[in-house]
Amino acid sequence: MTAAALHAWIIPDWPAPPAVRALVTTRAGGASRGPFAALNLGTRVGDDPAAVEHNREILRSRLPADPVWLQQVHGAAVVDAESAGALPRADGAVARTRHSVCAVLTADCVPVLLAHRSGDVVGIAHAGWRGLAGGVIEATLARMAVPPGEVVAWLGPGIGPRAYEVGRDVYDAFVVPDPVLAAAFEPRADGKFLADLYALARRRLAVAGAVAVYGGGFCTYTDSARFYSYRREQTTGRFASLIWIDR
Repeated sequence: MTAAALHAWIIPDWPAPPAVRALVTTRAGGASRGPFAALNLGTRVGDDPAAVEHNREILRSRLPADPVWLQQVHGAAVVDAESAGALPRADGAVARTRHSVCAVLTADCVPVLLAHRSGDVVGIAHAGWRGLAGGVIEATLARMAVPPGEVVAWLGPGIGPRAYEVGRDVYDAFVVPDPVLAAAFEPRADGKFLADLYALARRRLAVAGAVAVYGGGFCTYTDSARFYSYRREQTTGRFASLIWIDR
């Protein structure tokens, strides 16, 4: 892996405790070709398995341990990374021990990284609209078992509010239970809406009591050089967001 490719990866800019490490990969640095070029880490998207394995080895060389990969289903189940087993069916993970690496794969959904200010527990959530509406952020905070007001959050790369068109069903899923969230939707002439996933995530975090929220501002759809986007291409790869404790 070249130094330029490694430099293209993202280190979250947030006031996490010194013991907390986090990383987001980009398309840079891997062996995949075609629509998956280059560092696709998803095993269920149609890419060459050998290329994905090579890409995961590149990532693994920059981590203290193998990531706890999840079988993501756009739900709200959360697991403990230390006891999750192989490929648990979940959309969130929590870790309390050194070098247990929590990970999610995304290509438009928002990865939500969480850290207690003590540095003793971290978590991560895969937050697309279904997961957000279903409570994946709240479930991850609950699994961390610390006061949410003592948690720092960072919102990783997801589809931006000018690119994410949704139907009335998505609008209703959020606005019916929480009318404040109408502000996160811009009506379109065709009866659809532009949805702001970052605003939805911030609201769910705030209601849960987590008010120290950083990140956001990315757009996987428009930044094709750095990010995969399912909404843009459908046949595409996945990048990883990871968090762990290192002390």
